[in-house]
Amino acid sequence: MENDDQTVPAILKKLASLLRTEIKHRKLEIPSRFGNGYCTGFIFNEHIRMLISHYRLNEDIILENPEVDASKKMLFFKFQNIFSQPGKRADETNAQEIPSVLIATSRINTDALIPIHTNTGAINIEVDADYLGRQFQSPDQSPVVNSLLKNTQPLLFEQMIDPSMQDIVREIIADDTDENFKLFFLRLKAEELICRLVIAMEKRDEKRLYKLNNQDVETLYKVKEKILGQLAVPPVINDLAAAAGMSPTKLKRLFRQIFGNSIFSYYQEFRMKEAAFLLNEKKYSVSEVGYRLGFTNLSHFSKIFKEHTGMKPKQYSMR
Repeated sequence: MENDDQTVPAILKKLASLLRTEIKHRKLEIPSRFGNGYCTGFIFNEHIRMLISHYRLNEDIILENPEVDASKKMLFFKFQNIFSQPGKRADETNAQEIPSVLIATSRINTDALIPIHTNTGAINIEVDADYLGRQFQSPDQSPVVNSLLKNTQPLLFEQMIDPSMQDIVREIIADDTDENFKLFFLRLKAEELICRLVIAMEKRDEKRLYKLNNQDVETLYKVKEKILGQLAVPPVINDLAAAAGMSPTKLKRLFRQIFGNSIFSYYQEFRMKEAAFLLNEKKYSVSEVGYRLGFTNLSHFSKIFKEHTGMKPKQYSMR
């Protein structure tokens, strides 16, 4: 086992010990008696590390985190929904499977325990905030990027992964670089991925950010799940706020801060992504898709769909 390899994350070594298996070339293959898949990790240097997980376990596992260090200002990036099914295009993904990344400051990710869930497919990258900040020369970063780089309060953001980031993700996952160059190659790709993500986050227009607590985060994700679970029903802010136990003002403010969009615009974006998914399935007519997603006026459906995709539903379905 590569227990003496300083480029292997301690959490990976701990998981290997628990599963009574070995790490070979920084990769842990899940023994068949526990599930299937793999987990591989890389410590590139003291500033940046990466863990790639793609496995199914027979049951959840809880591990102590051997690398909790509250003195370090680490930023956490979790790229999720990134392992596509063979032959499936990005526009054939339903609304709740869209690739995205969670970005969190260390103040919201200092848990001493790590849940190892039964079904995981993600790339996790940790970057020292001071190191990342030194890579940028402009003093005029947006409040969002500036708050991330300062890393002094608990913040969480979710960002959709654009095609340029998806290309880098695919290069990381498919990597077959010679072992002599692997750490160098993957570090460059990890930093490129974070750079493109920071560029995307720079475009967010929040002027003021509010610190979060775990209850806020849990509540906002329940609101998100409710919205995405009922795409045929437009969200009603007062009803969502009452269910969340928040004022409408607080709900709208925190939702935009985390997800980068207003509640209705977020809903409409995913509603159109779901429409594109249904049209790609070729199981429903344009009118059936419109009605399934709550439109009573098909002309309005066509207009909104074109605004989001650049094509009318009929054209899109005939591609």
